[in-house]
Amino acid sequence: MSKRSSAKYKLDRRMGENVFGRPKSPVNRREYGPGQHGQRRKSKMSDFGIQLRAKQKLKGYYGDVTEKQFKQTFQQASRMKGDASQNLIGLLERRLDMIVYRAKFAPTIWAARQLVSHGHIRVNGVKCNIASRRVDVGDVVELGTKAQDMALVIEAQSLAERDVPEYIVQDGTSKVTFNRVPTLDEVPYPVRMEPNLVVEFYSR
Repeated sequence: MSKRSSAKYKLDRRMGENVFGRPKSPVNRREYGPGQHGQRRKSKMSDFGIQLRAKQKLKGYYGDVTEKQFKQTFQQASRMKGDASQNLIGLLERRLDMIVYRAKFAPTIWAARQLVSHGHIRVNGVKCNIASRRVDVGDVVELGTKAQDMALVIEAQSLAERDVPEYIVQDGTSKVTFNRVPTLDEVPYPVRMEPNLVVEFYSR
């Protein structure tokens, strides 16, 4: 499991956007970047800079997965039939920690990853503690008995800031089924994601 290496909202400040859509994001109060030079006028970014920024934003949104894991996911997406950028999003959305987050079992992607690594999640009735595991269409993901009463889970389920997307079908409050692999426009990102620029970045 990869450990969060920086403060949760540092990505928001660096990107100048509320990447996770959280009401406590510092970007809601000040849109300029962090540090003493944050309010300086921004110079025009190169094509490489734009592509790098798109990659950092997408990678950060999925819990700051390691560069090695993220690149491997891209390579798999590029080998699949169809649009590589759509394939990339599909593979990222199939991560178990992301399904747990989308199902509102956890308030943040990091909390979702912790739930998985601590053995509180079952896939098709079998305990799984690998956050990066790929969930297949038709798989049932559910909370363990102990997790159902955890304050963190109850808090997540009461959050009004996001809804469970249509490609995840709820069965009560503790069980969901992964219904289909989503396309980019179906994924409820709080900000605009540009996986096509990520494809360009790795294809240089």
